[in-house]
Amino acid sequence: MSQATNSFWFPGRWLGGISLILAPLLLLTGIILRIQFYFFFPNQLKAYYEHPVLISISYSCFLIGNIFLWPAIITISTFVGKNKPVWAVIGGAMVMFGLFARTFHAGIDHLSFQLVNQEGAEHATKTIGASYGAFYITSVFSLMILTGWIVLAIGCYLSKTLNLFYSICLGLMSSLMIGVLKGSSIVSIIAALGLCIALLPLGIKTLRNGPAVSGTKLITWSLLIIAALIIFYFLGQAG
Repeated sequence: MSQATNSFWFPGRWLGGISLILAPLLLLTGIILRIQFYFFFPNQLKAYYEHPVLISISYSCFLIGNIFLWPAIITISTFVGKNKPVWAVIGGAMVMFGLFARTFHAGIDHLSFQLVNQEGAEHATKTIGASYGAFYITSVFSLMILTGWIVLAIGCYLSKTLNLFYSICLGLMSSLMIGVLKGSSIVSIIAALGLCIALLPLGIKTLRNGPAVSGTKLITWSLLIIAALIIFYFLGQAG
């Protein structure tokens, strides 16, 4: 097997590095945008009714940040796995399952906001309130949302992927609220800031750890990615 083949890893330094930088910033943006509203669901529905654009942007940033985290988690798990494979597998898997659960919550959030558009905030609040405690299969991942970050943070420290300070910052994500139609709090901001502090320097280091890319190639790939995103967007709207 050639050295080039041996050096390959998924998702690679570009996707992994960009994800480590972009995803935490999107999460933090989404959290800050709705910090002025009380976090419980009736207040979130009322906030959407009164400020639909602001709340839509807030929840969209959080959702996209959550989705964009998967390359970051695989990347950091790959680094941890070089010295502590068990911690990498368990911690990385738990966090990934937690990301899926949060994405499911975001789908319910979107449906709830559409209910506000169709029926008004009061009716939407009654409907959501009547079904708020209903069982859903992804609730089995709820504990993983909370504890996965701690396990991964311990793995980062033991493997020397991150130092003690950055590992603690990463573990702060375990304090981020879970569930449907959850707003923000000071704790939420601290958790997202911790994620930014832990992952952004690692993302920059990941991007720098490789051969330089020419400006022409960088521009070409950027344009191709933008074009692909635009095509995927319109195809998704058509579906």
